[in-house]
Amino acid sequence: MTAESPELPLAAAFPDADREQWQRLVEGVLRKSGVTEASGAAAEDALATDLQDGIRIRPLYTAEDGAAAPGHPGFPPYVRAGRPEGTTVAGWDVRQRHVHTDPRRANESVLADLENGVSSVWLTVGDGGVPVSGLEQALQGVYLDLAAVVLDAGADFAAAAEELLRLYTASGAPLSEATGCLGADPLGLLARTGDDAKLRLQLESAARLAERCTAEAPGLRALAVDALPYHEAGGSAAEELGTSLATGVGYLRQLTGAGLGIDDACRQLEFRYAATADQFLTIAKLRAARRLWARVAEVCGASPAAAAQRQHAVTSTVMMTRRDPWVNMLRTTVAGLSAGVGGAEAVTVLPFDAALGLPDAFARRIARNTQSVLLEESHLSKVIDPAGGSWYVESLTDELARAAWAWFQEIEGAGGQAAALRSGMIADRLAETWQRRTDDLARRREPITGVSEFPHLAEPPVHREPAPAPIGGGLPRVRRDDAYERLRSRSDAHLAASGERPKVFLAALGPVAAHTARLAFAANLFQAGGIETVQEPGPVDAESVAEAFARSGARTACLCASDAVYGEQAAAVAAALKSAGAVRVHLAGKPGERREEFTAAGVDSFVFAGCDAVEVLSSALDVMEVA
Repeated sequence: MTAESPELPLAAAFPDADREQWQRLVEGVLRKSGVTEASGAAAEDALATDLQDGIRIRPLYTAEDGAAAPGHPGFPPYVRAGRPEGTTVAGWDVRQRHVHTDPRRANESVLADLENGVSSVWLTVGDGGVPVSGLEQALQGVYLDLAAVVLDAGADFAAAAEELLRLYTASGAPLSEATGCLGADPLGLLARTGDDAKLRLQLESAARLAERCTAEAPGLRALAVDALPYHEAGGSAAEELGTSLATGVGYLRQLTGAGLGIDDACRQLEFRYAATADQFLTIAKLRAARRLWARVAEVCGASPAAAAQRQHAVTSTVMMTRRDPWVNMLRTTVAGLSAGVGGAEAVTVLPFDAALGLPDAFARRIARNTQSVLLEESHLSKVIDPAGGSWYVESLTDELARAAWAWFQEIEGAGGQAAALRSGMIADRLAETWQRRTDDLARRREPITGVSEFPHLAEPPVHREPAPAPIGGGLPRVRRDDAYERLRSRSDAHLAASGERPKVFLAALGPVAAHTARLAFAANLFQAGGIETVQEPGPVDAESVAEAFARSGARTACLCASDAVYGEQAAAVAAALKSAGAVRVHLAGKPGERREEFTAAGVDSFVFAGCDAVEVLSSALDVMEVA
């Protein structure tokens, strides 16, 4: 900008860049990397990433990719926030979960949380939690007019709700000032248990609770629309959203059929979603959920003021690992950030050791402080919809909403959520999705830090007191680390029985530059299965490999080198290893045209990026255990 032309922006001094120019730059990079000879849009497409639900993430988004206008915060379709002020006034509700069966211990952890930054309590009651009769002791010392209480009582929701309402009255605080959620979720219970024998009675009981809350305690919500059972069964983001919509519609039908107005019925629902370490997908999911529910409420005749979805986001149990659980702190931090940025009114960050049993005081403290840092130091709640306006986020929100709406329509077409659960339609769909993801996990296309990537075999295990067994019988509960956990357990058993872990000898061939990359790849791969890797300080060849292999104490080996070195040495080294007693010889890399030559020399399998690592490791352990 100059004095002579004050209206000229600084950007005017630079030439405009267009998409074609960017694509030409991409073409050059791809050619140099040898990935593809594609040009134009095809070159851009080569950098795209496919997600679940048919969503494709492109490498570049511009104003041309913008979706429909998301509206303003606090106004339909509520994409940007459920309230005009978002969470800027007091931050989001820091809500922590408690699963103790002992009311005294539950009370200790509840009070510790409330005294150190937590603003509401999520308490498991009944089967898998404190007994209904112990609810008073569990909440002793809690100021019920200040701290919201959320119940998760399964089939005991009616009795637990009545007890909590009695405690509110006994506390002397006006019931009209009570806040929280009574947690009635008959359809979620059906998903968890597969038992629909009492579904009709449970729905009627939930409707009576909603009527009472509407009349006496408008700050309390009677029903929880919990989408976690579908996420924890392996469902995708769109499947989680679609089932939550179908559940919510089922409850609206029940409540309005019992005599509640549509606005009051909408106000009795609180939606619960999983927040994962996929930052942008979580943000988009929460934004899309508000948009979708606003459309449902509109079609049902609700007023705009009643159509805003109340959201509770919980860090995903599917992503939590049992090995190297410290990495879970990073996962839950990203997930908690995503939940807050996505606009959830309440956020639960699960302790990093939750997958191992009952969290200890240190883990609960870290979980609390994670949110305190996000709120008090990073000031994430001070900006309404910070991701809004991003062409990528807006486009992802729109695509996710459309995929979820299509799934919701399928469920409704099948007779609604209850019918779809009874018929197995939902279970089958989630199982198919999880099978595809399981294949990605097995092939390490979806890496798990500390488990399938960069495992630390020497790290001492973390032990916790066993947690109460969750209710089951319905949809399964899955974890990303399941397959690798089974492999590591086999390694632990071998260690306990023999005093050492299964071993593989890594035979580095040729100069350092030729074998370093595949040596690191092979070490990472085998350690993911709990197999210890042993190698010589320097490279080996056909003459020295037998002696080195004998020193290693291993029974299997893996060749590591470049393709050029393989052509010169692999066959001879493999033959020497077989002669030295190796029961299996692997080669790190794809064999290409020399497969028959290498196989004839003694190579039993080829390991490479994208191979089925779980199958390779399971087969390797089979051989070692037999040996």
